[in-house]
Amino acid sequence: MGLSKATGPGPGFPEPLREFVALFNARAFWESHEVLEGPWRENRSGFYHGLILFSSAFVHVQRRNAHGVGAQFRKARIALEGFRSDYLGIDVDSIVAQCRSGEAAASRGIPEEAWSMWAFPELELAPHRVRGDEIESR
Repeated sequence: MGLSKATGPGPGFPEPLREFVALFNARAFWESHEVLEGPWRENRSGFYHGLILFSSAFVHVQRRNAHGVGAQFRKARIALEGFRSDYLGIDVDSIVAQCRSGEAAASRGIPEEAWSMWAFPELELAPHRVRGDEIESR
């Protein structure tokens, strides 16, 4: 299951989020995770924390660490469920679905041949998905 195809982020999105999405979509998952660390620590954004965990799950996919994959997807799902269905321009429902799928795959055991076929999602920042109450955009 993939997420929305990437499009150019609008000018109203916080720069750290725009940078996160660009790095995530380039499959630079570690780097994308690092971009949000500072802003997350600054304002304790639960949303940014969930995105950090989501990105971290893909670091574990790249390392072929099934336990890490399952644990990070589970933590990301729990962190992001309160932001459904959309938040700060992101389709959170799709991320939560991806987390569930990753958790299930990890719990069944991931065969060696499946690692190279893992479908990496792309994130999209869509203005119509902005709720208007997001603390990160203030």
